[in-house]
Amino acid sequence: MTDRPEKLLLLDTASLYFRAFYGVPDSLRAPDGSPVNAVRGLLDMIATLVTEYRPTRLVACWDDDWRPAFRVAAIPSYKAHRVATPAGGSAGGSDAGDVEEVPDALTPQVAVIVEVLAALGIARVGVPGYEADDVIGTLVARELASGSGVPVDVVTGDRDLFQLVDDAAGVRVLYPARGVKDLTVVDEALLREKYAVASGRAYAEMATLRGDPSDGLPGVAGIGEKTAAKLLDRYGSLDGILAARDDESDKGLTATQRRRLVEAADYLAVAPVVVTVAPDAPVGEVSDAVPAAPADPAALDALTERWGLRSSVQRVLGALGS
Repeated sequence: MTDRPEKLLLLDTASLYFRAFYGVPDSLRAPDGSPVNAVRGLLDMIATLVTEYRPTRLVACWDDDWRPAFRVAAIPSYKAHRVATPAGGSAGGSDAGDVEEVPDALTPQVAVIVEVLAALGIARVGVPGYEADDVIGTLVARELASGSGVPVDVVTGDRDLFQLVDDAAGVRVLYPARGVKDLTVVDEALLREKYAVASGRAYAEMATLRGDPSDGLPGVAGIGEKTAAKLLDRYGSLDGILAARDDESDKGLTATQRRRLVEAADYLAVAPVVVTVAPDAPVGEVSDAVPAAPADPAALDALTERWGLRSSVQRVLGALGS
């Protein structure tokens, strides 16, 4: 690899392989007929990202637990609608050990992705009891605390991670709204333009107030995205809004807004624990240098032949070695 400025690229891997699974035709098959659209799609994404953004460090962040116990304990509805329904049973239990509903054709491909990343030598990091979001949040926090000044790009299709955007710290999100070849660069200017919030922290607080049905977060009834942004602009933070709620002399809230904030007090007391990514998950030391050559060439060759990945693997190797 030629010399280049240091840069850290963090992948929200499940977000990307789900996107690949649904975006790449399932006619892409291994020699035995098994679908490999998610595997090949993810590898092609990695090749494109490495070529376009030139990272010197790369981590594929992993969901060791897609529905962590600490979030379920705070809000039992968290992702409950995405729990797989056992035969003859019903979904929606509150155990963090619940299995996520995943398409049958995707599940075996995830295991292949794990093997291929290992053979390539691309760091894959997950932590028991935490989501990939938390791994990303922790690695970002660790980089900032180190004072390295290394810019960090987070690649995700999940807007929850917009909360990490920090221009001063050099942290931005690359969001594949139109595909990984046409990423939206999310910085503070975009947050202001699109969501009327001034920072990543404010985005998280807006999301707390608004709620998110896709994650089972109810939000505050009657307070949508625009109203939440206006309240945050007026009071500066969620704490400022709650102080105004409790101050009867404050005239900035309407009577209806105050009532709804009071009614949502229990939710607002715990929602930040669910919405905010953990900055301190127990992530060990990570060897995250972009590999110039495969870690296990023999294993990579075997996987390439077995699953029919030749073109995608060659693209990744070409990007990594450039």
